[in-house]
Amino acid sequence: MASWVDYWNSDHPIYVSDRHKALHAIGVERDILRHIRDKSATVLDYGCGEALYAEGVARACAKFYLSDAAPTVREKLAERVASIATITVQSPDDTAAMPAKSVDLIVINSLLQYLMDAQLSGILTMARALLKDDGRLVIADVIPPNISPITDAKALLSFGWQGGFLGAAFMGLVRTALSDYRKLRGELGFSTHTEFDLIAVLSRHGFSAERVHPNFGHNQARMTFSARVV
Repeated sequence: MASWVDYWNSDHPIYVSDRHKALHAIGVERDILRHIRDKSATVLDYGCGEALYAEGVARACAKFYLSDAAPTVREKLAERVASIATITVQSPDDTAAMPAKSVDLIVINSLLQYLMDAQLSGILTMARALLKDDGRLVIADVIPPNISPITDAKALLSFGWQGGFLGAAFMGLVRTALSDYRKLRGELGFSTHTEFDLIAVLSRHGFSAERVHPNFGHNQARMTFSARVV
């Protein structure tokens, strides 16, 4: 497999069950809504994936842009939300071509681990150009270097216990252990960031940033950052 985009463009077992997928979407919707200031906002979700929460977020803002690099993901998403006039599904190239200072909130959730330094730099440069002077960039589900697979497994099992899919969560962990995902991490690269280092990277790209709580989703060992243009 040549890239992470190829992986996400293929059939992949990221969720352990339909209930896991649904509850994850509910949580991400809740977390994005926490950062939307009012219904006049223009919001961009960069690296959105399936965005099963799109309809709920769209009701809370004036315009919701969904951007993803995987063509198959975009096609299915565009078909699903075609009836909602306030939602636009687009490619990263389309996103980069948006007017400067046209977005109030940019959300980048659970994406940084799949980006190399140059890719992250390009995205941050784009984000700074797109954000209004009082806009915000929220980067969520950032993986710190010291997090262990055991920590992630415990977080999923806890989520499964609370959400009623504990058995599926356990079997999902077994499938992941036997899958080629770990091998892909070694082949394609997998990025982690300390709190200090990511804030420094954001500063170099013209942002003032801080870590905020809670993190998006169920795993509170990972990190969320809120940044504003300076």
